[in-house]
Order: sequence, then structure tokens, then C-alpha cells
Amino acid sequence: MTPNLKLSAALVAAALAAMGSSAALAQKAVTDQMIEADARTTGDVLSYGLGTQGQRYSPAKQINTGNVNRLVPMWSFSFGGEKQRGQQSQPLIHNGRMYVTASYSRIFALDVKTGAKLWKYEHRLPEGIMPCCDVINRGAAIYDNLVIFGTLDAQIVALNADTGEVVWKEKIDNYADGYSQTAAPLIANGLVLTGVSGGEFGVVGRVEARDAKTGRMVWMRPVVEGHMGKKFDKDGKESDNGVSGTPGKSWPGDLWKTGGAATWLGGTYNAKTGLAYFGTGNPAPWNSHLRKGDNLYSCSTVAIDVKTGQIVWHYQNTPNDGWDFDGVNEFVTYDEGGRILGGKADRNGFFYVNDAKTGQLVNAFPFVKKITWATGIDLKTGRPNYVPENRPGDPTGAADNKGKVVFSAPSFLGGKNQMPMAYSPDTKLFYVPSNEWGMEIWNEPITYKKGAAYLGAGFTIKTLNDGPIGALRAMDPKTGKIVWEVPNNAPLWGGVLTTAGNLVFWGTPEGFLQAADAKTGKVLWKFQTGSGVVAAPITWEQGGEQFVAVSSGWGGAVPLWGGDVAKKVAFLEQGGSVWVFKLMK
Repeated sequence: MTPNLKLSAALVAAALAAMGSSAALAQKAVTDQMIEADARTTGDVLSYGLGTQGQRYSPAKQINTGNVNRLVPMWSFSFGGEKQRGQQSQPLIHNGRMYVTASYSRIFALDVKTGAKLWKYEHRLPEGIMPCCDVINRGAAIYDNLVIFGTLDAQIVALNADTGEVVWKEKIDNYADGYSQTAAPLIANGLVLTGVSGGEFGVVGRVEARDAKTGRMVWMRPVVEGHMGKKFDKDGKESDNGVSGTPGKSWPGDLWKTGGAATWLGGTYNAKTGLAYFGTGNPAPWNSHLRKGDNLYSCSTVAIDVKTGQIVWHYQNTPNDGWDFDGVNEFVTYDEGGRILGGKADRNGFFYVNDAKTGQLVNAFPFVKKITWATGIDLKTGRPNYVPENRPGDPTGAADNKGKVVFSAPSFLGGKNQMPMAYSPDTKLFYVPSNEWGMEIWNEPITYKKGAAYLGAGFTIKTLNDGPIGALRAMDPKTGKIVWEVPNNAPLWGGVLTTAGNLVFWGTPEGFLQAADAKTGKVLWKFQTGSGVVAAPITWEQGGEQFVAVSSGWGGAVPLWGGDVAKKVAFLEQGGSVWVFKLMK
């Protein structure tokens, strides 16, 4: 071969190698199409909720009711150090790696075969952060070759998935004003959608959409009535995008300016409707007598067009909330008879079914056994049938500046709180981690001060009896009936996973990860992880095997705010680790 021919052959070989390398990189990068297919594929877990709809259902069925008793640990990884506290992260799986966040705004990349640490990013947190309910983080998002997560000082960080190096970082808001970020971001149409935490500090709840590759803001939508939305062009120039609602209509005076309604749990997205669904938190302050009216869009499900940032519809679960019932719980969409519906187990104790395109209320029923603030939900008007005497009293004019104390159930920690439920298209049941507890609550005078707690209420969490507090309940969204339940002594605070293997997985504060028959509720397997499970399990397949993983580490709102319940479970130990299981051969 002549030198020129040798050179040409070398160039061709180099070109082919480059093409192969590019193909490998392209194959590795996470695309919108991959995220849209996440719920139907088993080789990875690309989104919080095992799909943007949030069903937490996997079609994997190698592990099933017949063999789940052979599930054994493959490896465990410690998050390390003194930074234990609550571990609420749902891991993500892609390209042979697990990406899992941990308390104090940390994230790890691990080899899924061995548990070996590939890299760690530890966000430098300033003094004075003000997280409401522990120093937790619920997870990350993956897009292109980026891993994206939020931090306790209200920033969003995008890291190179291979190296952990920062690619872009943006400030969401000022942590000194009470803002923070704890939810897993949501990816929809190339945008990364985030909410805000901080409803107890009088922040203004909103949803922000950024270009996932660059962090550039595309639009911002407030979810407190009266605030102006914003949109941004490619050069970053800002313009108005319409006021949310009608200013002054459902808020008295200037209270809308510090109205709360934090979007602290993140959202879900349905590609068929083109809508992102965010739950909105409690209005601020808690003292409802100061803010007569419905206080839109607090305690609601808000459906937002991801292309425009406009609110398409809203449904308010607790108008003029006076109990801190919040409304932030996930809206899980599913198909039913050719119609797209969404289910939501609200903190106020009622389960709601809405049309996902229009917001029309289809059904509403209790999923806990004791509710004192309302007798039910009027299916025609969509409004609660309040029990007026069970609203905390107005402190105005009271000799001790304290309104009438009432006993309310559920407590403000909710019939269900942050722990995500699951939906199975096989059984057509929702699996809801629920709790039975109450509270004494009263109102107090309050004025707003930036960066200070803005409650105007006092409370004590109470047990209802000496029996179990928690219960995993299989709920039929058509009939509103509890099909089966598995009680638990401590309150449930971790999420749920269901699979085509006819299984439901969930964890307990006592430290167990367990699995039950999805049709009957019979517990078939359990494993002690060494600390309380307050996170959601996942499953995936790799190399012909199916795996299950969960984060373990007791913490969150219960030990901080739980009153008598916190005393009851004070024996529980903190921790910080992630466990991976597979079938014993």
C-alpha cells in the first residue's frame, strides 16, 4: 500500500471511529423521547415517578408474587459523615449508573453493579438556610448528559453526568427570604420545571421553566392570584406573560403579596394533554380569618401549558384553608375508558379524581377514616361541605390573643404528605400511604416580616388512639372503597412502587422495605434496612435481571413537628444509605 493510500485508510478509520464515538455519545444522552417512554421501558429510571405521569408503575415482572421471597441485598452504599437526617431521595438509573441525592444538598453517582462511588457533588450551603421540614432532597432529573437537582439555598444545579462537574447553575430565589428547593425537577419538552419551597415564610409560590441544556429561563408562572407571569426570549429579555387570575378577587387587601402556595413537591406531566400538573401549598399565614375568601391558587391542582406557561385550569381542594392542609400532593394521570383522568390523595383526607384535560371533578371520597373539618365534597360544585365549628377561632379581641382551640383530623401533617402513591394499570387501584392522626390547633395574631416564620397559629399533633397510625391502602378510584389495607404502627412517610409482577413495594419508619400482593395486600417479603424508610423504591432491569432499590434514613417532618407522635416514635434511629436488591439464584 502506498503512503497516500495508508494515510487515506487511516483517515477513514479515524472518521469511522469518530462516528462510532459520536453514536455512543448520542446513545448515552437522554432525550425527550426516552423520557416520554420512561414508564414503558424497564432498562432505566429517568424521572421521579418512573415516568412523568407519576404512576410509579413498572412493567417489569421477573420479580413477582411467586419468587419475591427470594429477594436479597446485592449492595448498600452509605451517604456517610455526620449528615444523616431524612433521606427522601428516589434514585435514577441510566447508562449503568445510579444517581441519588442525599440530605444537605448532596448527590452521588454510583456503579449499579457494585455500588462503587463514581463521583460526589456536595453543594456549598450558606449559613442561615431555612428549610421547613428537614434538610432533605427528593431526587434529581436527567436530560442530555446532565444530572439536575435543586438545593436548600434555592438554587438549581446541572452537573456533567460522567464527571459530576458543574455545567450550569442558576439562582431560583433568595434563601434569606425563606425560599428553598427540595423537590426533584420535572423534564417536559426539553424544559426543566421547578417549583419553590417556603410557604411558612410568606414566599410567593410559582413554577419556573428553563432550557434544560443551558439553564436559561423560558417562562415563570406565579400560582398566587394577582401576580404577573413572565416570559423570556433567547437573549434573556423579559416580558409580561399575563396576570395569574384576577387581582384582589379572592384575597383581601395586600395579603396576596405574601400569599404562600408554595409548589414544594414538584409536578407531573402528561404528553397527551401537554399539561404539567403542580400542587400548590397552604396560603400564608395559617390564620384564615385574616384572608377571607378562597385565596386562589393555594391548596389547588394547577394545570399549566408547558409551551406557554399559562394556567389552563385549576381545581381548589381546600378553599380558604385554615388547617395547613396544603394541596401540594402529586396529581397522577391515568387512562380510563378513553379518558385521561388524574388522581390526588390530598393532605386534607380526601381523594380527588379530575379530568386531566379540563379539571372537571369526577369523584371525591375520604381515604382516611377520621375527618372533622368537612363532611364531604359536593360533586356538583366541587366545594367542601365545611363543619364551621371545627375551624380554628378568630383571635381578634381575645383576652389572651388566642382564638378558639379546635381538635382537627387529619393533622396538618396530612392524611398523606410528601410520600408519593402509586397507580397500577393492571389492578386499576391506587396504593396510598396514609396516616390517621389529629391535632389541636388555634390561631394567633401575626404580621409579615421578610425571612421570618409567618404562621399565625399554634398546634400540637395528637394520636387518635393507641393503635397503628399508618396504613398502606389500596383505593378504587371509581367506587372510593378501600380494597385492602396493611396497617403500620408508626406513620408511613415513604413512597410506593407497583409492578407488573403483581407487587407493591413500600417502606416503613421502623426500617423495613416490604412487598405485598397488589391484589390482596398479603405481605410476602420484608427486609430491615437499618433506619427508617421515608423514600420511594424503584425497580429496573439490566443484564437479564431485575433489581429493586430504596434509600434509607429516618427524618423529615414527623420528628421535627410531630408532637405526641414524635414522642411515640422517638426510638427510631437516623441513618443514610441506599440499598439494592435482586433475586437469589
